[in-house]
This record gives sequence, structure tokens and C-alpha cells, in this order.
Amino acid sequence: MDIHVTEIPEVKVIRPARYGDHRGYFSEVYNRRALAEAGIDLDFVQDNQSFSSEPYTLRGLHFQAPPAAQSKLLRVLRGRVLDIALDCRVGSPSFGRHAMVELSAAAGDQMLCPRGFAHGTLTLEPDTEITYKVDAYYAPHLEHGVRFDDPDLAIEWPIPADRLVLSGKDRNLPRFRDLPKVFAYP
Repeated sequence: MDIHVTEIPEVKVIRPARYGDHRGYFSEVYNRRALAEAGIDLDFVQDNQSFSSEPYTLRGLHFQAPPAAQSKLLRVLRGRVLDIALDCRVGSPSFGRHAMVELSAAAGDQMLCPRGFAHGTLTLEPDTEITYKVDAYYAPHLEHGVRFDDPDLAIEWPIPADRLVLSGKDRNLPRFRDLPKVFAYP
């Protein structure tokens, strides 16, 4: 298992080893002990799966406030996505900045989005399917989000905003500066 940091060190890309032959491949995509030995010691409690039929479907940017803040470990089962983590930790050197990573089923990489970050995915192909582990249960009363097109964030999406497929809820999320400041940098 290879672990690489992004431009924001707490956001990591994890590449599980793949062992292939004429039949295909085998990959151990999650091993709690191996991750803990690499400094990622999380107790995941729930697995989620998402399917998007249309390319350029954007889900996010979402987070849950404490005490139900979530770390997420995401991988793509089919297709390709841009996975994004936005630092919401007041006092962090990367506060208001984001890391964006392309993940695909073909490559098998995963992204770890830690607590204190808003998270989103943008599908790049039709019929894209993702799965992700979280270390806190879903708590809708603590759910928040950030507008994908907030000019203060300067997120460079690879296509024009009018081509993105969004839910009404995601289209009407507040700007970053209007969010409650629920995360503090350690």
C-alpha cells in the first residue's frame, strides 16, 4: 500500500497493491492494521455507495459538524471522478484551500478526506459508481455544505458550471464565508 500526501498534507491518496494475472487482479483495498501502521488510525462505522448515470454530476461540497464530523475513505468502483477536499479548519495554514484528485476504477487509488474538510465528487464518465467509508454515522441535523461555485474558493472545475448536474440542495448551499465555524485547527 502506497500513501501519498496532496498539496494539503492531511488529505492523502492511497494506492493499494494489485496482483494480476491472466484472470484479472486481486487487491486488498482496506486493511485497518496497515493503515494504522502508516499513521491513519480510523474506526470506520458505515459504508456508503453512490451511482451517477450522467457525467459531470457533482455531489457536494458536504460535511458534518461535530460531534458527528466524518473522515471519508473513497474509491471508485466504475468510471472516474474528481474528488475534492476543502479545508474548513479555522487557523489551518490551508484554511479555505482545496485538494483535488482524479480517481478511477482502472487505477484503484483512494482518497482520504479527514474530519474538518468539506468533501465532493464530480463524475467524469457516465455510469460512475463510488463507495466510501465514514468514521461517524450520518447525522442529518449536523449536515452542512459549501457552494461549488463560490468565487472566494476559486475552484477550477474542468467544465462550465452550466453543464454540471447538481441537486437543488447542492445548487443552493451557502458560501464558504457564511458557514458556521465548527472546526478548529489543532
